[in-house]
Amino acid sequence: MSNIKRMHVAVNCSDLEKSLTFYRQFFGTEPTKVKDNYAKFELDNPALHFSLNIRPFEKNGVLNHLGFQVDNTEDVLAMGERLRQADLLLIDEMNTTCCYAVQDKVWVYDPDGNAWEIFYTKEDSEFESAGEGRDLSLCCAPPSAPVQVEFTSFKKKK
Repeated sequence: MSNIKRMHVAVNCSDLEKSLTFYRQFFGTEPTKVKDNYAKFELDNPALHFSLNIRPFEKNGVLNHLGFQVDNTEDVLAMGERLRQADLLLIDEMNTTCCYAVQDKVWVYDPDGNAWEIFYTKEDSEFESAGEGRDLSLCCAPPSAPVQVEFTSFKKKK
């Protein structure tokens, strides 16, 4: 795999304040970002990008999605190309605003429907989402139906 910065785990929660109290004590540190409906911890040991999302449990349970945070867009593109070559289902979300950050990312689904993202955070945002034509409750999670995507952006320029 390309240079992986941190493992990413995103969980759904019903009460952000209670969850923050628990995870502050559990991780022994303060979160790096807190919003009304979202929080994240970026740990170095272990290398973990952990986020809490206020989301209903009925549909997907507690697990929102998994993934890997990488160092740059080139790493996203390289991992995306490798996954595409392996005929895995991919969703391309370059330059998207999600979870209060501008990111480049690709998504895959495992055989049981668990979503995995490979992402690079370009900058923070004051907005949860850029208002793409999708349900905002899905921010930080891919569309529910996996689709095969052709990636012309992965081809190297000569």
